[in-house]
Amino acid sequence: MPRHHVVGRLARHFEVVWVEPAAGWRKYWFPGEARAKTIQSIQPEVFGVTLFNPGRWLPELYRPKILADWIRSRRVARARRILEKRGCDRIVLYLWRPEFAYALDSIEADFSCYHIDDEYSFSVNEQASDPHEIALIERVDMVVIHSRKLLEKKGSINPNTIHVPNGVDFAAYQTPASEPEDMASIPRPRMGYVGVVKSQLDLGLMLQLAIEKPEWSFVLVGPIGYLGSKADILDRLAERPNVHILGNRQLNELPAYMQAMDVCMMCYDVCDYTNNIYPLKLNEYLATGRPVVSSPIDSVLELDHVVRIAESPEQWVVALEEAIQGERNRPVEIESRQQQASLHDWDALVQKIADKFGA
Repeated sequence: MPRHHVVGRLARHFEVVWVEPAAGWRKYWFPGEARAKTIQSIQPEVFGVTLFNPGRWLPELYRPKILADWIRSRRVARARRILEKRGCDRIVLYLWRPEFAYALDSIEADFSCYHIDDEYSFSVNEQASDPHEIALIERVDMVVIHSRKLLEKKGSINPNTIHVPNGVDFAAYQTPASEPEDMASIPRPRMGYVGVVKSQLDLGLMLQLAIEKPEWSFVLVGPIGYLGSKADILDRLAERPNVHILGNRQLNELPAYMQAMDVCMMCYDVCDYTNNIYPLKLNEYLATGRPVVSSPIDSVLELDHVVRIAESPEQWVVALEEAIQGERNRPVEIESRQQQASLHDWDALVQKIADKFGA
């Protein structure tokens, strides 16, 4: 998710208080449950952001509704008071999900923004926009939308809508990093996926490729998300000697893992949901200079000059074989991929957003 990138860079222009989603009251009040501090700072020397964790006095409730609504509004009001105590006289309310629309009625803000970075129905089939989300889009002062398809679907609702695709910390991913220790023993060529391992991936395709090309290593780096009926396919992948499922890694470790791949893969199922996404990893992959092979989701269709697009298993085999050849790894090819990624550096993208706030 791009939220920490956007929020961290907005902190260069504004004082930022990030309101953590509250946990249920049982987490805070039952004996033995972890209790969060009310206010704490997270890496202020890097992000300049204060994290407001609502804690045990402002937990998430669902009933009675009148009390639940009041507690939610108090969280937002508390965040505003933090900013006011720091001398802020202009408040920007930045919303990331439609369920936080209540914040608009919780405080008076000088400017409001709703950032759409996903299709929140999460349906593989196209769904009509949620009326509650439409109402939110209509109310805010500005809307940021990250993909072309979502822009087509929701971009006409609010006239003050801008398209800002997901970006990349270009310097972090371009700068050569040491090979991670757990990658050193994995034979080349390495075909890698870095990100959440989830149901939207075509794991069946990856299994077929791993069976057909036992001389290749397939590496998955990232946490295991919701898999649904594909959980058994992941189990079968894990049994393959040429498949390496390494698990989650810290954000600052990801550039090294991507650079350690010979080819970076975006093997998504193609459906209405994935056609609405703009994968964060796209520009991160490109910034490393490594060849990228992707399923034909909408976000990559205009990038066929730097991304090899494959649909059938046969096309994937050909694309991966070509990607590890010298022709695809000449300096001019690497530079072309990195040049494309540099156009999406987070600093430039967030400056575009901040300019709309009058920063």
